[in-house]
Amino acid sequence: MLDVTNIEQLRFTTEMQIFDRKSAKIEAKALAIHIIAFANADGGHIAIGIEDNGAITGIDGRKAHINELLRAPFDYCVPSITVETSILDCTDMNGNPNHILIMHVFQSAQLHANQADEVYYRVGDKSKKMNFEQRTRLMYAKGGRYFEDIPVRDATSDDIDLDFVKTYTEKIGYQKGPLEYLRSNKDFIVTRNGQEEISGAAILLFGKNPQRFFQRARVRFIRYEGTEAKVGTEMNVVKDVIFEGKILDMVRKSTEFVKGQIKEHTFLGKDGRFVTIPELPEFCWTELIVNAVGHRDYSISGTDIQIKMFDDHFTVESPGMLPGLVRTNNIREIHFSRNPKIFEFLHEYEYVKEFGEGVDRMFREMENAGLPEPEYRIVEFMLYATLKNQKWVEKQKSPQDTPQVELTNEDKLLAFCTVPRSQTEMIKLLGLSDRKHFREKYLKPLLNSGQLVMTIPDKPNSRNQKYVKATNV
Repeated sequence: MLDVTNIEQLRFTTEMQIFDRKSAKIEAKALAIHIIAFANADGGHIAIGIEDNGAITGIDGRKAHINELLRAPFDYCVPSITVETSILDCTDMNGNPNHILIMHVFQSAQLHANQADEVYYRVGDKSKKMNFEQRTRLMYAKGGRYFEDIPVRDATSDDIDLDFVKTYTEKIGYQKGPLEYLRSNKDFIVTRNGQEEISGAAILLFGKNPQRFFQRARVRFIRYEGTEAKVGTEMNVVKDVIFEGKILDMVRKSTEFVKGQIKEHTFLGKDGRFVTIPELPEFCWTELIVNAVGHRDYSISGTDIQIKMFDDHFTVESPGMLPGLVRTNNIREIHFSRNPKIFEFLHEYEYVKEFGEGVDRMFREMENAGLPEPEYRIVEFMLYATLKNQKWVEKQKSPQDTPQVELTNEDKLLAFCTVPRSQTEMIKLLGLSDRKHFREKYLKPLLNSGQLVMTIPDKPNSRNQKYVKATNV
């Protein structure tokens, strides 16, 4: 955990997702790029007055320039960004008393850009400029616009299944006709410049053939034999089924199909009667599927929702980042709908039973079943949600019920680096050959987390550099 009051940590901690250090010489416009990147991502801290190599140069003697840096969140960020600042006493590289400026950038629910209308996002230790497509996805994720409200090109009212709309309006007690409902409610159909525009929500919910306009708006179920996906001659796919149609069709068909795939276990209970329980609580896997359909980013056209079932776990992959301010560490408490019209529709059909409470209930049900809590992770613009069953739990135990967990490559490296080791030695240990892959997948994450430290922190690129396990890990 980064302690922003600890000078030594600020000097030697590897720059990461929530931390960067900058010289006090940095221009305000350049600093704004990093402020924007942090605000658009997870927030973070910027230590100003420390060089990239950890040398303390401080901020004293630069009052006018520091004042300009303090105005950067307001003068060079659009819209302005909320920050908090503090000053730390320090001794600079020349042995003189000096100060460091700490700027805490808060995560924002808005999309921020600089004066040139460029959007940046923090990825690892870099503030990366986003292209148009990435920027649009981030805007939808933050709720700046709802993709479900965007008009669908070339769609007309003839593409709407009015019989289905009539069934829906009868369900909710709407007294007028189906076209009147679409034109008078939720902007499903609007008229601009004499032309009718059909929204994405209208096509996805009520369209005769939604996949005509949203080709990958579908759910794909893949069942694997074993505990991991294999390819080539070892391919282990035993079922591969695709569900298409309206939102309601996809949810109904996919959940009904998955229910037939969930295994059940029968055992003799304490009262002498046989008890049958499913390998995963029905509410939990249903919640993952419904959330994926309701929350997916339909602006991402290159992939579909994928339900992947293995012998020991169940994963749902959904296109799109977590929406709004929802993050993996607050997903039980924070609720945000990327597609509010779609979610309200699913609520009417009782697939969404408790607005904002489903994820928390899922955690509780997994705990009550004696199973690990759900796991969420994000890779690029894909969300992975995983449930682990009893078979996974049993794999972690030895015959004597002693936990027996297979060492990961990270564990192997930490055990190996109880004494200083070079990159070459570490790569050889793992049997790898690609140095760049090793650094990105293993070395940088271990350094960023503080589990490994450099033996020559002020010269990170020294050819004599070695790495050792942190003493407090």
